[in-house]
Amino acid sequence: MNLKNRIEDLRIDADKTQLEIANILHCQREVYRRYEKGVREIPVWAAVKLAEYYNVSVDYLLGVSKQKRHFGQ
Repeated sequence: MNLKNRIEDLRIDADKTQLEIANILHCQREVYRRYEKGVREIPVWAAVKLAEYYNVSVDYLLGVSKQKRHFGQ
């Protein structure tokens, strides 16, 4: 699974709209939509902020790991 799938799945699981997540990132909904669809590369700061918001590791968010959290979190 890759980043675009992960951020969309996490958003849907949290019952949030694209606009709500865009507001958390302080960006326009269209910018966030492009991250979610893989049209635009998500900046590192935004990936970190989303990982913190969803309480998952950045590795999970990026699709590097299947574990949502690192041990000890």
